[in-house]
Amino acid sequence: CFQNTVLVWFPCFYLWLLAPFYALKLYCHDCGCIRISTLCTAKTVILYICCFIEGSQQDNSCVLAICIIQLERIRGCRSSIFLFLFWVLAVVCSLVPLRAKIQLGITTDIVRYTAFFSYFSLQLAQLFLCCFADQPPEGKTVLVKEGVLNLHTQCIIAVPLRLVVKGYRTPLEAGDLWNLREEDTSDKIISDLEEEWTTECRSSTHVLPDQAQILRKLQKEQSSGFCLLRTLARNFGPYFLTGTMCIIFHDFFMFAIPQVLSLLLGFMNEEDAPLWKGYFYATLMFLLSCLQSLFNHQYMYTCFTVGMRVKTAVMGLVYRKSLVINSASRRTCTVGEIVNLVSADTQKLMDFVVYFNAVWLAPIEIALCLFFLWQHLGPSALAGIATVILIFPLNGFIAKKRSKLQVQMKFMDGRIKLMNEILNGIKILKFYAWEKAFLEQVLGYREKELKALKKSQILYSISIASFNSSTFLIAFAMFGVYVLIDDKNVLDAQKVFVSMALINILKTPLSQLPFAMSTTMQAIVSLKRLGKYLCSEELKDDNVAKAPLSTGKNTYWCHVYNGTFSWTKEGPPCLKRINVCVPQGSLVAVVGHVGSGKSSLLSAMLGETEKRSGSVSIKGSVAYVPQQAWIQNATVQDNVMFGREKQKTWYQRVLDACALLPDLEILPAGDSTEIGEKGLNLSGGQKQRVSLARAVYRKADVYLLDDPLSAVDAHVGQHIFDKVIGPKGVLRDKTRVLVTHGMSFLPQADLILVLVDGEITESGSYQELLSRHGAFADFIHTFANTNSTNLQGMEPMSEIDEEQVPEDLGKLMEVDKAHTGRVRLEMYMEYFKTIGMAFIIPIVFLYAFQQGASLAYNYWLSLWADEPIVNGTQVDTDMKLAVYGALGFAQGIAIFGTTVAISVGGIIASRHLHMDLLKNVLHSPMSFFETTPSGNLLNRFAKEIDAIDCMIPDGLKMMLGYLFKLMEVCIIVMLATPFAAVVILPLAILYAFVQSFYVATSCQLRRLESVSRSPIYTHFNETVQGASVIRAFGEQHRFIVQANKRIDFNQTSYFPRFVATRWLAVNLEFVGNGVVLAAAILSVMGKDTLSPGIVGLAVSHSLQVTGILSWIVRSWTDVENNIVSVERVKEYADTAKEAVWTVEGSSLPLAWPQTGTIEFQDYGLQYRKGLDWALKGITLKIQEREKVGIVGRTGAGKSSLALGIFRILEAAKGEIYIDGVNIAEIGLHDLRSRITIIPQDPVLFSGSLRMNLDPFNTYTDEEIWSSLELAHLKNFVSNLPDKLNYECSEGGENLSLGQRQLVCLARALLRKTKILVLDEATAAVDLETDTLIQSTIRQQFEDCTVLTIAHRLNTIMDYTRVIVMDKGHISEMDSPTNLISNRGQFYRMCREARLV
Repeated sequence: CFQNTVLVWFPCFYLWLLAPFYALKLYCHDCGCIRISTLCTAKTVILYICCFIEGSQQDNSCVLAICIIQLERIRGCRSSIFLFLFWVLAVVCSLVPLRAKIQLGITTDIVRYTAFFSYFSLQLAQLFLCCFADQPPEGKTVLVKEGVLNLHTQCIIAVPLRLVVKGYRTPLEAGDLWNLREEDTSDKIISDLEEEWTTECRSSTHVLPDQAQILRKLQKEQSSGFCLLRTLARNFGPYFLTGTMCIIFHDFFMFAIPQVLSLLLGFMNEEDAPLWKGYFYATLMFLLSCLQSLFNHQYMYTCFTVGMRVKTAVMGLVYRKSLVINSASRRTCTVGEIVNLVSADTQKLMDFVVYFNAVWLAPIEIALCLFFLWQHLGPSALAGIATVILIFPLNGFIAKKRSKLQVQMKFMDGRIKLMNEILNGIKILKFYAWEKAFLEQVLGYREKELKALKKSQILYSISIASFNSSTFLIAFAMFGVYVLIDDKNVLDAQKVFVSMALINILKTPLSQLPFAMSTTMQAIVSLKRLGKYLCSEELKDDNVAKAPLSTGKNTYWCHVYNGTFSWTKEGPPCLKRINVCVPQGSLVAVVGHVGSGKSSLLSAMLGETEKRSGSVSIKGSVAYVPQQAWIQNATVQDNVMFGREKQKTWYQRVLDACALLPDLEILPAGDSTEIGEKGLNLSGGQKQRVSLARAVYRKADVYLLDDPLSAVDAHVGQHIFDKVIGPKGVLRDKTRVLVTHGMSFLPQADLILVLVDGEITESGSYQELLSRHGAFADFIHTFANTNSTNLQGMEPMSEIDEEQVPEDLGKLMEVDKAHTGRVRLEMYMEYFKTIGMAFIIPIVFLYAFQQGASLAYNYWLSLWADEPIVNGTQVDTDMKLAVYGALGFAQGIAIFGTTVAISVGGIIASRHLHMDLLKNVLHSPMSFFETTPSGNLLNRFAKEIDAIDCMIPDGLKMMLGYLFKLMEVCIIVMLATPFAAVVILPLAILYAFVQSFYVATSCQLRRLESVSRSPIYTHFNETVQGASVIRAFGEQHRFIVQANKRIDFNQTSYFPRFVATRWLAVNLEFVGNGVVLAAAILSVMGKDTLSPGIVGLAVSHSLQVTGILSWIVRSWTDVENNIVSVERVKEYADTAKEAVWTVEGSSLPLAWPQTGTIEFQDYGLQYRKGLDWALKGITLKIQEREKVGIVGRTGAGKSSLALGIFRILEAAKGEIYIDGVNIAEIGLHDLRSRITIIPQDPVLFSGSLRMNLDPFNTYTDEEIWSSLELAHLKNFVSNLPDKLNYECSEGGENLSLGQRQLVCLARALLRKTKILVLDEATAAVDLETDTLIQSTIRQQFEDCTVLTIAHRLNTIMDYTRVIVMDKGHISEMDSPTNLISNRGQFYRMCREARLV
């Protein structure tokens, strides 16, 4: 009867019940029609045959299946999990009648017998065919390279298996990974989302009065996180809901298992029950476990896919925002913080997607568990509810406390921001020997971060201990109340172990809930941060009106009418009452003192500033050359063409006009040479010329040039003016606005604008302004003889130590490489060594003790359950309860001990590893920073350190906990049925085999993912810094496409990783379900010899095996994946380091150098082995108080001398003596802190102005003020709101370039050492300020030795000696007058500069 009813109708019931929902899903997702294929035909024909064979019972189901197959084909569904499950159920349900028919043999009804076997064969054929995918709809790409198997078979068995096997045999490479599906690509995801987000933002913005607007802004910031969540939910919600349906089915099967266990234990108690019942219950339990696994992993797969899409979407939105954010908002968030948004915060959102369902589902699961417990134990179940109610507020309180401790994120932000600045300004740190001061600052942030983390982890340990003991606490409360309220209440096996199975189910939602709540809390914080950034003010499109192109003599191509502009809405205006009309094809020069608003004027024309009033209009396309050249980490050619097609003749013409051809001859691979990040391996002049060439190549209509000639030689400057900017240059027909300090170019300008304090005080042609006898005329007369003469050289290529093969000649940056193979054992040893054996031995002992206590109280329960019942009651229940309680509480204390010990050990290890990484990086030579992208280093300090802080300790807690739990389960199962060892042993070997396969692949995928993440951050970094240039050239779309490619490449490594995890989990759980089957069937077989108590103990524990094994591999993999972070952090321990900072026991006098004499003895310098000598055979003595100018053409070796004196590069031969001390024998800081340089690039760090001048706090405020006065900055600083405590923004962006240069001068005046090196120190200041600086240097450093790498020849004409460098050696050396009278190289330079 059972065979002919339940088993026949169960699959049909599944099909008819779910078919309407499945049809609705197909209706909503149309992927195009699939042509009728052989596969489709075969499935349909088999179903028709089934209809004829089986008759009325299943006809309708076969007809329905045919309809579904055709509907799937029309809607473009290549594979059907729905029908696959139907055929699985049909085959499984046919197994029972199949066994019966085989046992009975051929009976009289041979037709029915044959029909059954034919029908069963056709079912198997259908199941087999369902494992294959149909051809794709026309015009659609396939996810997997050879996609024949259907999606669920692929995700569970085939494709990951191929990948896993390949990863085990040979290390995986990017080419082995699958292509992303179209719906997972950035293009598809972000284009849909961006539209919605824009609409969402617009709906929350209305025009309001000022006060209301401020309130509105605050409200907007508060609700922005919710808006973002709503937008994400609208886009990804429907797909996420399909996963939610799977988890609901999973829960249904999960709760059915204890009910079947109850039936099995009831069967064990019945003396005369037929054996087939026992086998049926055992098989049913196995089947339910398998279905539970299947639905769980389908759910996880959906969640991870949604998480991946959310990450892509948010990264894309943040990137697009960084291209349109206005300067006021940009100043509130640094590059480091933006990188943190796309690294840490997107990860938090991914976790949120995975665990969100637990927030609402866990309470429902808890309620159901308690309902079933009530059925078994009656009102005593209320004691369990009371325990749960007690545990909840405790954990809620802990979660709240931990969310307050999320301030560690703030400290982490600060640390990353500071690290970003240190990496950007590393050259200055080395010149000034400031590494220690910044090291202390970073460690200050780190200590605060770890302190918050430690508190958080201790609270978390209380949480974990209460949850891991929750099984015991609930059981103890319920059983205790049950036996104490009535003597007649006895605990038999059925009551005890069904209750324990339900309590074990209860444990999952109880443990998930705090994690889900904490993840949700963190996600809310991240959503607020992301929402705030995404809702920040953007540049207004109406800042600049784009007028239509029109020709004619008097048309204005650039027009500012009555404009008032400021950098922020609330701040003071930086430009007032500006009226500028630039006729087509004219050259307008803008002049003025440092900080008078010249660069701001160009920014206003570009629409970068806040327009308070007036109007700006520009006709045609714009090209912009910023004052500080922004160079991409790409080849010279890519930088110049900037996304345009190569036009060979025009390209060569541009290179010639911008004087780049001589430079390209020096570069190792010509224009294919890679330029380092921010143009690290180019000199200031070259960067400026590349930046100019980029603009010229563009063939734009309007050119805005912000002082492009400040950093180049006189003859080069003249060449560029003549060939590019001037009346005969390639831009002669274009409209040009040129900011300049060069007086010689002004007579050729059509119009000159004089800016003073943000206002145009005079305007007119050169002659007009002279005839007015105003401030401009006085200025010209004063400086008529001091031409801006630049002799700026380009140094040879970067300093790279290792030999490089010729085809890599132009390559500079080291790509972040993925290690191959499994993680070496040394990495684990390294990690545990850092924690210390004193910590590790107690941890292992505590784990063993905790599991021993657990085993003891479970075994004690089984003995209690088997206790005979005398007069309807059990004896000594009080004593039994007391022993049970004591063992359980002992376990709880041990759990707390282990989790705290591992957390503290993890913090000790991460503190040491971070310290080592920081010291290794700061002790690296300059060549290391020139070849290592800052994105790689930031990735180590952000993501990898975060993994060491949190992920590794959490993974270890889980792995060790489950490992010991597994040992306990195996002991219990083998105690009950020793024969189970025959099953457990081969399963253990299979597990070990599968795990070793999987872990190798998983680690390799994790590494590939890590490596593909660095370029995203590097690209973000570069884009944020060059946003104004990208906008001016209108290249936003190209950069967005590049960012998309990088994000997609990263997701290409991430997707196979989580699919491989699903593959592992499904396969392991199916094998683990075999343990359940073995334990149940062996129990049924030994019915006569086994007591119900021991059977209940064995089967209820075997039900946990699948979960435990799955978690062991998962946590093991997590630890192995994250230990890669230790490997990546330790990577920099083996790179080359510079010499020691201080030599112990050095006899160097405190006042050294006292005189300041410098002596070179046969000194030679190479940038790296195998390259030409940058300096060769330099023998030279500079006397005390001597003033020496160093001049020379491009690549002559001028800057190499400075690098040699500061030991930025170590000598290849010979020595340098300062005051008779060989500088190679003293510590680097002893040397660099006693001599001073004013460098070419003025670098400031975010922090107070005082910190920028004196990071060690060694000088008094009076000394600082006097140095500022001498540097002509006192008036400026005293007018600032916080004076010396004025906060400089990242890179000092809230000061003009000239002001930054003066701050560098103030640093030198403060140190006042006996030796001063000026490396083209006044490139960015106007002539008047330059004259002031020169006079200050002459007065203040009168009794010092001064070496000036000459930039304006007139500044060194009164020096005692001039050294003329040529190709690395000294070609001339004498006083300037003697050199001029000798009529050599120096004379020719002076003649070019019109000084003789």
